[in-house]
Amino acid sequence: MPEQQNIEYKQIWHDDYLKWVCGFANSIGGIIYIGKNDSGNVVHLPNYERLMADVPNKIRNSMGIICDVQLEDDEGSKYISIKVSPYSVAVSLRGRFYYRSGSTNLELTGVELTEFLLKKTGKTWDDVVEEGANIQDINEDSLKKFIEDSKEKGRMPETKGLSTFEILEKLQLTDGSKLKRAAIVLFGKDPSRFYPNVQVNIGRFRKDSTDLKFQEIVEGNLVHILNEVQVQLNHKFLTRPVVFSGMQRIENDEYPVDALREMLLNALVHRTYMGAHIQMRVYDDRLSIWNEGGLPLGLILEELKKEHNSRPRNPKIAKACFMAGYIDTWGRGTLKIINACKEAKLPEPDILEKDGGILVILHKRSEHESSQVSNQARSLTFSNIEDIIAFCNQAGNQADNQASDQASEVVNAEIHTRVADILKIAKSWIRREDLFNAIKISNQSKNRKKYLDPLIDLGWISMEYPDKKTHPNQKYKITEPGINLLKLISKP
Repeated sequence: MPEQQNIEYKQIWHDDYLKWVCGFANSIGGIIYIGKNDSGNVVHLPNYERLMADVPNKIRNSMGIICDVQLEDDEGSKYISIKVSPYSVAVSLRGRFYYRSGSTNLELTGVELTEFLLKKTGKTWDDVVEEGANIQDINEDSLKKFIEDSKEKGRMPETKGLSTFEILEKLQLTDGSKLKRAAIVLFGKDPSRFYPNVQVNIGRFRKDSTDLKFQEIVEGNLVHILNEVQVQLNHKFLTRPVVFSGMQRIENDEYPVDALREMLLNALVHRTYMGAHIQMRVYDDRLSIWNEGGLPLGLILEELKKEHNSRPRNPKIAKACFMAGYIDTWGRGTLKIINACKEAKLPEPDILEKDGGILVILHKRSEHESSQVSNQARSLTFSNIEDIIAFCNQAGNQADNQASDQASEVVNAEIHTRVADILKIAKSWIRREDLFNAIKISNQSKNRKKYLDPLIDLGWISMEYPDKKTHPNQKYKITEPGINLLKLISKP
């Protein structure tokens, strides 16, 4: 029988093997055979009598535990079995802690040691009371959004008429009159006041990490981060390829929305909040998310690609996210990411252990597939201004990248000249009558709806009185995104 998670073979005894005893005691227990080779075959122990006296004493004196040490016989060849029971308290070997994971014996240090010691006391990091926090540190708007989000799944208990603190009690985020850390992470007004790295850093790179174009930092509680990261990705970091079928516009996301959302949720729920911030990198050909905190002890990477049990690092945060409908509790997060990429006909994502954390990478289609899409775009013709605007919108804020270059070829050939004229003329506040006179069309409501309203809705033209389109003194002016689009239109 080969070595397993709870079986270890050693041909002779060394005191260094006390680490293995400690590792078994801190995990699920196990048996160490002294006098067997790596294949499990017995090799006679000449000093078995002395070891039968020494080994139990060394275990007791160095760790304070007792193991069942037995002399075994295989057709006259003697060997020893050391049966180690799992302990509910943390066991150390001369001040060091070891843990058996798979067939490896790990020394626990840093964050892993802290989490291990908390777990042995029946706690996790997010279940600990935050002594410096009170109900004034909770953002009620975030809590309201959380409750609103939960209505679709119907998992939340009734909260009507309850105070903010009573709702947190329902979510098991309080202890007596105090708030737990999970409450601050989920709904805090300023979680960084308590935990400095509750944030997501998003960087836009070209081919590698040495070529940073721009970046954004999203700070706040989990409910805010979950929404704001997606907003930032859509507005600044990703483009949305658009294809037209007759009069119908079809938008294809650069990466599957379900995969992106699941990656972010996994990072927020499973990260260690005592470590570094979440890092999201957007490259020309891929997107990655990294969070500090390795896999739960006993779980390996390959198991993430198949059905596995859910073992969240922060169970209080995970339970709240489940009640809101953000996640399920069946360990399907990584499977959802893989399946979403498969359905979008993208390569299988990479899931790696890196720098003390988990890295998930989504890949775009190959250059050949992308060029086919580009060639299709170049052959498009447009039948109305709405189609033109929709196609231009994918590159309006990114006039320096490849997608923008490809779009500009179509734009220059097809864009309605009056759209460009409106953007050029409205460089300072101007009345509609003066604007339409300048482009030689009548000042009628139907022309406002046809030419101005689409540009306003897309954020390329702003109104001086945005709350009332028909204000008698209404004026119009190009916005920053409109200026970027104008640059795109004007490319040679």
